Amino acid sequence: MATHTAPAGDIAQHTPMMQQYLRIKGEHPGTLVFYRMGDFYELFFEDAEKAARLLDLTLTQRGASAGTPIKMAGVPHHAVEQYLAKLVKLGESVAICEQIGDPATSKGPVERKVVRVVTPGTLTDAALLSDKSDVYLLALCAAHNRRGVATHVGLAWLNLASGALRLAEVAPDQVAAALERIHPAEILIADAPADASNWTPPANSGALTRVPVWHFDIASGAQRLCDQLEVASLDGFGAHSLTAACGAAGALLQYAASTQGQQLRHVRSLKVETESEYIGLDPATRRNLELTETLRGTESPTLCSLLDTCCTTMGSRLLRHWLHHPPRDAAVAQARQQSIGALLDATGDASLDALRGALRQISDVERITGRLALLSARPRDLSSLRDTFAALPALRARVAESAQGAQTLSRIEAALEPPAGCADLLARAVAEEPAAMVRDGGVIARGYDADLDELRDISENCGQFLLDLETRERTRTGINNLRVEYNKVHGFYIEVTRGQTDKVPDDYRRRQTLKNAERYITPELKTFEDKALSAQERALARERALYDALLQSLLPFIADCQRIAMALAELDLLAAFAERARALDWVSPSFSDTPGVEIEQGRHPVVEAQVEQFIANNCTLGSERKLLLITGPNMGGKSTFMRQTALIALMAYVGSYVPAKHARFGPIDRIFTRIGAADDLAGGRSTFMVEMTEAASILNDATAQSLVLMDEIGRGTSTFDGLALAWAIARHLLSHNQCHTLFATHYFELTQLPLEFAQAANVHLSAVEHGHGIVFLHAVDEGPASQSYGLQVAQLAGVPSPVIRAARKHLTLLEQQSAAQPSSQLDLFAAAAHAIVEDADDDDAAAELAAGSAHHDPATLAVLDKLRAIDPNDLRPRDALDLLYELHELAASLDSER
Repeated sequence: MATHTAPAGDIAQHTPMMQQYLRIKGEHPGTLVFYRMGDFYELFFEDAEKAARLLDLTLTQRGASAGTPIKMAGVPHHAVEQYLAKLVKLGESVAICEQIGDPATSKGPVERKVVRVVTPGTLTDAALLSDKSDVYLLALCAAHNRRGVATHVGLAWLNLASGALRLAEVAPDQVAAALERIHPAEILIADAPADASNWTPPANSGALTRVPVWHFDIASGAQRLCDQLEVASLDGFGAHSLTAACGAAGALLQYAASTQGQQLRHVRSLKVETESEYIGLDPATRRNLELTETLRGTESPTLCSLLDTCCTTMGSRLLRHWLHHPPRDAAVAQARQQSIGALLDATGDASLDALRGALRQISDVERITGRLALLSARPRDLSSLRDTFAALPALRARVAESAQGAQTLSRIEAALEPPAGCADLLARAVAEEPAAMVRDGGVIARGYDADLDELRDISENCGQFLLDLETRERTRTGINNLRVEYNKVHGFYIEVTRGQTDKVPDDYRRRQTLKNAERYITPELKTFEDKALSAQERALARERALYDALLQSLLPFIADCQRIAMALAELDLLAAFAERARALDWVSPSFSDTPGVEIEQGRHPVVEAQVEQFIANNCTLGSERKLLLITGPNMGGKSTFMRQTALIALMAYVGSYVPAKHARFGPIDRIFTRIGAADDLAGGRSTFMVEMTEAASILNDATAQSLVLMDEIGRGTSTFDGLALAWAIARHLLSHNQCHTLFATHYFELTQLPLEFAQAANVHLSAVEHGHGIVFLHAVDEGPASQSYGLQVAQLAGVPSPVIRAARKHLTLLEQQSAAQPSSQLDLFAAAAHAIVEDADDDDAAAELAAGSAHHDPATLAVLDKLRAIDPNDLRPRDALDLLYELHELAASLDSER
């Protein structure tokens, strides 16, 4: 029975406490309510059952309300973060309901209210957040034409921990790529009927939360955005032309504020992202290049794990953002690389190591600022912020000495100036080593408030008073083992052993009887107890009030703290890039307006770190060399060579140095990859369907400034189908897309493509046979490969020897049959593929191509039949020689007939 959703008439039949709970639960349907009761957060009814299942809690049943048994489960309040973290990982939201009334004065249930709602996209607590990755809340709002078809989709996403807010508008078919790039933890969409007007995001893109449709009103959203940013117009942010994105932003801000129970003071800036700002990376490319996650789903080894030697968590998070947002503007990358060069050239006290050592003393200013703005900062957040501000002058001096004309470093140095008022206030107000929680006391520094100091003096002088009292009472009573002590349950007392109780004076009043002693209180001790305990309570209350006032006093410095946080993160990341360049022997790339890629002795950054010796290779693409046909054995390094080219290009545009002897890049608008084979069972797509979908995306979207990686296209279908598709796709990339392409294949027929297109060239990965085995040289050489070495690789993989021997015999037979076929077969295939590409009679051409080797005259078939009838294992040497002469005569007669 879902009693928590009962109507008001049913609620009235419940006990007063359950009525209070059900009213609160009714305001948060679909959300687990943590209802504070003493030292526990309790869950009731269906919430209790769900929490017990998800958190492995004990489900109990205690009494009944309105005739319904009350099922309960609870978690201790001091350990609530670990339970919240688990629920958030599972995509659940939790409403935290606290006691706000005074139990001593309350008539009936203590007043309670929901103070915040914890959802996957609105995390700010340090215990719930990953140090090295951001958490985004995103809202989607689709704009429709008169027919109800979505024309574009507005996106607004917020990092609540830092206050960073961004907007964008994309075509409906680009939403999946945008979500892959942003990787939101929670997505807000309109709670509308499932019809053409209700656009929903792709599956598995984040926890989905539905909010009322009116929250996405465009006019209201634009006004809410202006109110949040405290501006009259959005023109200054470049958002004046956005409509759907403003609707998304309105819903986003309203939802975020409601979960926090307060305004979002730190959301004071806005960035509008456009498609042309960053190099496009579709979901397949992000996965295949393993930027921040391997194909197996682990965080290492990836490009991010290799580059992340940041000294602060802010730098690590910025690294992930830069890797997924490489700018198209080469000037941005050049400015970053200039800063790296300046840091590497610095010497003496301003050395890179000294700078990084100073950065290690810096706290996470970005997230502390977010908690400060939400008034949820804890004492140690403030002490960390104070210590960081104290370290900034020395850090600024090191940056100034390292700048050497680097504009980015000069800008960072200026941004690192701490706000004097904030730094001074923190230094005066916060204790040197404050307690973890305000309720424990010892948070406010001595000398900050005279009243607090006085109350503390009273409490802290208790020890001396008790020692003096104990000495006097021993002298007065003659009881040498008399003790004056204190505990939280019984307060202050005088303890006397049983054998000495006859010496107790008349003014002693018994407070507690123990097995071997009696405890007493005297009028003097009672007076002191009242004063001391009152002083402790008043000191804690005073400290709580002072701390709350301190948080309010720090709010005007939020923008300054955000400025410092951004500068620290950028400085840390640039220093990490410099450290990687120095440690791994990387160089600064150059950029040109001329399209192309020139890499001399390039290396795969991640693979190189995993092997003892890596073979460097060159890669040259330009206006006269648009497509490289890459052949060679499996495991020979084709995929590594292709990926390293893309990674080096991406690293260059991110602003890092690159693993090469020399590298130059022209403009790049997008990077595409079609690498590897994997099905999509959940989506109902076969391996070949996934392959063709990715290929279609490349053929439809790649431009002359795109870098395309295609590996083994057409391998998921029959030989002739795959060969025809590979030929046609390669030809289309050359003739229509005109993009820079690395095209790896095992179809040796494709190596004839350069005969038709001068912009295509053959290269191959070298290997040599050793007996029946193979040695991979991993070197890229000009020209096509001589063979694929498939049997040798199979042998290395552990395929049984009988299978290898049988395959080798069959391969010999197939090669003999191929040699006996007319040489015009490849011409036939090429003509058919050409006809398909040129929109000739596709059906006839495809049928002609599929017929393949079946198009032979009777004489040819007779030769083939004779060959098939031979068992080479049964032939004696003399018979084999006679057969060879006979076949030679037959071949000569065929040639004469033709």
